[in-house]
Amino acid sequence: MRRLGTGIGWRPEIADAVERMPGIDWVEVVAENLCPGHLPDSLLRLRERGVTVIPHGVSLGLGGADRPDEGRLAALAERAEALGAPLVTEHIAFVRAGGALTASACLEAGHLLPVPRTRDALDVLCENVRIAQEALPVPLALENIAALFSWPGEEMTEGQFLAELVERTGVRLLIDVANLHTNHVNRGEDPAEALARLPLEALAYVHVAGGYERDGVWHDSHAHPVPDPVLGILSDLASRVAPPGVLLERDENFPAPGELEQELGAIREAVAAGRAAHAQRPAKAGAAGTKGAVGTKETAATEEAPGTESVAGTQRAVGTQRAAETEGTAGTNGVVVPGLPEVRQRLAVAQAAVLSSLVAGTPVPEGFDRVRMGVQARALAAKRAGVVARVAPELPELLGEGYREAFLEYARTRPMSGGYRQDALDFAGQLLKTGRPKDARARRQLRDWWLDRAGPAPRPHGLTARAKVLLRRG
Repeated sequence: MRRLGTGIGWRPEIADAVERMPGIDWVEVVAENLCPGHLPDSLLRLRERGVTVIPHGVSLGLGGADRPDEGRLAALAERAEALGAPLVTEHIAFVRAGGALTASACLEAGHLLPVPRTRDALDVLCENVRIAQEALPVPLALENIAALFSWPGEEMTEGQFLAELVERTGVRLLIDVANLHTNHVNRGEDPAEALARLPLEALAYVHVAGGYERDGVWHDSHAHPVPDPVLGILSDLASRVAPPGVLLERDENFPAPGELEQELGAIREAVAAGRAAHAQRPAKAGAAGTKGAVGTKETAATEEAPGTESVAGTQRAVGTQRAAETEGTAGTNGVVVPGLPEVRQRLAVAQAAVLSSLVAGTPVPEGFDRVRMGVQARALAAKRAGVVARVAPELPELLGEGYREAFLEYARTRPMSGGYRQDALDFAGQLLKTGRPKDARARRQLRDWWLDRAGPAPRPHGLTARAKVLLRRG
């Protein structure tokens, strides 16, 4: 993996500032926000200067029960090629559930949700990763996510789960140290223990981000400064292995450029402190004896930074060979686990029950912490309201202070099923059907906005069945 250096998440709101920042070696961009044929001028200028640009996907849902969507994979591959990226990244998460495997409606979370650390979930994830690796033109790295709740009956720690994932697929890892901190606060997981078990020789790069704590729950907001505990975990990681790259993520509430540069400086200092601690640490014989621990040979291999071509060439071969040793049944996309369709169906049912409880108000499944699930449900609704406001800013302008309350009321009984832009249209349509907004001028403006984007107008609220038929005929 090539050396990336210090980077920052590229966002349109800070594009000009990022171009002027000193010491930016690379940037990461949300893949779904790009149109390959119409890349932003800022990204083109950065590429011309030799700044590496890496697409970061958020919608594949490789931890979901279904096979990866071919269209989404093709889109991610297209963006990697358009950017000349050395790799692409995604998340170990599920983002939708339901559909054909459960004979129910497909539900969208609108956010990254944790997969259970079980053998079933790992088998499905490994097969999905192999499918993705075959479809992508460059290596794939996967990110650990932050979570507000835990699954009952988990069989592995996060370190064990990720170590076996790497062992079976050869995939690389994107370690988010802010997410390790989140899981420490929310789920009692020790970041140092997780780092000790992670296969850090597979590290592609590192994410660093801020958040906040409320009522004993840590929210990974990407909208606040990076706290000292997160920088401490970064130093711990750097004391174990030289990170090929470290990137600051910020998605909202962007501070002045000078403050972002100070955060980047603090990140560099944390990495330097970790590397200094590594240099002072006496060598230990037999350090490679623990599975997942980083021995001298593994650290040296990471620091030598082999080229992208060697990584791309070995990912599929290593994943297939190791999976064959584990599972023994060859298939088109690497190796097929015997009985995997049944495993996928079991996982699908479990994930659909969880997601339905979070976004559709159905009962919380047995064994889950109801309080934490409530926190997650409210967080999903709040995120949904915020994203809809960004993709359709006319809605909060038309509704004013009542936008948020109206959207949350709508979201309680209407799960998202077609993405945020469709969600905005559905929300506006529902308001019109129920005679809102009450102000006639605002309602007329909302109707014009909806018609401009959706076509035929929603039927007025309160019509009789006969009137509805006549309207359809007319």
